[in-house]
Amino acid sequence: MSASEKAGHTFLASLGKTRLRPGGVDATKWLFNQSNLTPESIVLEVACNMGTTSVELAQRFGCRIYAIDMDKNALMKARQNVAAAGLQDKIQVLEANATKLPFANDAFDVVINEAMLTMYVDKAKTRLIDEYYRVLKPGGRLLTHDIMFTSERLEAGGQTQLEEIVKSNVSPMTHASWKELFIASGFRSVNTHHGAMSLMSPIGLIRDEGLARTAKILFNGLRTRENRTRFLGMFRFFRRNRHQLNYIACCSRK
Repeated sequence: MSASEKAGHTFLASLGKTRLRPGGVDATKWLFNQSNLTPESIVLEVACNMGTTSVELAQRFGCRIYAIDMDKNALMKARQNVAAAGLQDKIQVLEANATKLPFANDAFDVVINEAMLTMYVDKAKTRLIDEYYRVLKPGGRLLTHDIMFTSERLEAGGQTQLEEIVKSNVSPMTHASWKELFIASGFRSVNTHHGAMSLMSPIGLIRDEGLARTAKILFNGLRTRENRTRFLGMFRFFRRNRHQLNYIACCSRK
């Protein structure tokens, strides 16, 4: 598949990017601080991608994690990363569909799902959240991390450009709409945190990846004409819309 055809996160991963979430390490750390995890906790990570978050959860909290995805290449990389970290006894990597989770009711203390709900229309978001609610224990926490509109919508043509940039039917929501979505699915409280997206910003890249890896990503992104066209297109779009598009992290309690 050519660089121009890949999903945005797949393209960035091919350049060497390891943080593929809109708010980067800052948003993920905030979610970790809301998790209330202990070594006895059982966690489900939906759309685990390369397993970066699952590995960090296991290293920090010593909890047991089921990491699922539908992308076979991502799952292969996740298993490699889990093995490299020596965490096979803590993290089980599985192929599974988030719309019909192969787990019992009330099975998990925490469900974490980063940068996925944004990719679904509102009715599909609700179906996914209802499924997360089902597998959470009473008192459990759903930790999510997505894209947020700071106003009702992008400027004319902006939504179409966003979908073209990331090669997906992206459907961000406002701060109020994200909260309402979780409350409507039965969650009793929703705490939120939001800020500037770090996915493509120079400061965000350095914070998320470090100087050496950022240099590698930039080199790979500019090395060929095809990569350069895609990379600069993404960079310019997100910079132009940086005041309209933020990340949002939510902790919803069952």
